[in-house]
Amino acid sequence: MTPSTQSLALSSQSLVAAISNPGSLGTIESYIGTVNRLPMLTQQQETELGERLRDNDDLEAARQLVLSHLRLVVSVSRQYLGYGLPHADLIQEGNIGLMKAVKRFDPARGVRLVSFAVHWIKAEIHEYVVRNWRMVKVATTKAQRKLFFNLRRMRPDGQTLDPEQIAHIARELNVKPEEVSEMEVRLSGQEMALDQPHDDADTYAPIQYLADDGSEPTQVLERRAHDALQGEGLAEAIEQLDPRSRRIVEARWLQDEGGATLHELAAEFGVSAERVRQIEAAAFKKMRAVLA
Repeated sequence: MTPSTQSLALSSQSLVAAISNPGSLGTIESYIGTVNRLPMLTQQQETELGERLRDNDDLEAARQLVLSHLRLVVSVSRQYLGYGLPHADLIQEGNIGLMKAVKRFDPARGVRLVSFAVHWIKAEIHEYVVRNWRMVKVATTKAQRKLFFNLRRMRPDGQTLDPEQIAHIARELNVKPEEVSEMEVRLSGQEMALDQPHDDADTYAPIQYLADDGSEPTQVLERRAHDALQGEGLAEAIEQLDPRSRRIVEARWLQDEGGATLHELAAEFGVSAERVRQIEAAAFKKMRAVLA
């Protein structure tokens, strides 16, 4: 182990637990200050550590690669402070992306870890922001995510977009104009609790303005028709059956407790169980026709 690598290992003991909880060092400023004091790896050191991790699953090598790039996570996470989420949480998610990048890092590709890791760090932070920015998820498709992270920057002075601006943004981001308009509406809207209490007795929470589907006239009529179909309609359909078919249906399906089996009815009518099944199927077909 080279002197600078050894210094990195010795000076970073308190950061091992802090990777998953940046606030554990006291304040986020303390964490950032500690991270920025860690020495960076040279390309040769990075290559050696990467080979040890790739060839031998060396966890110590992985730890040193992660710790030496924590400052990168801090730098990337600052780009997402405008979404109103805690900086410590953004760093924590970025650290997860960094660890995923280190696990997949192969120095034989000739790419420095910093270039490889930045994409994984952003991916984890993107997922966290989309998942937690609002209670209702605003971006699910690839196009919506692209718009979510670029539209505010591309919208001049936060003003409402006109058709020409919408078309320009759609071309720049390779999305549909209607997707731009939809995301603009989503970003402009504000969340409101359905049962938000009000001090004013004359005002009502939004939930009180929602329609009760159970009292909607068409729903009431449909329920009545369904109940009639199950009662009067079923009785009428059974009346259309011949005595043997009616006996089989009633014995099999209209008993309060376990109905008769095919073999019990076969013995009663002196036919095979398969014949009873065929009579039952024909009876159901005729009953469905009557109910229709």
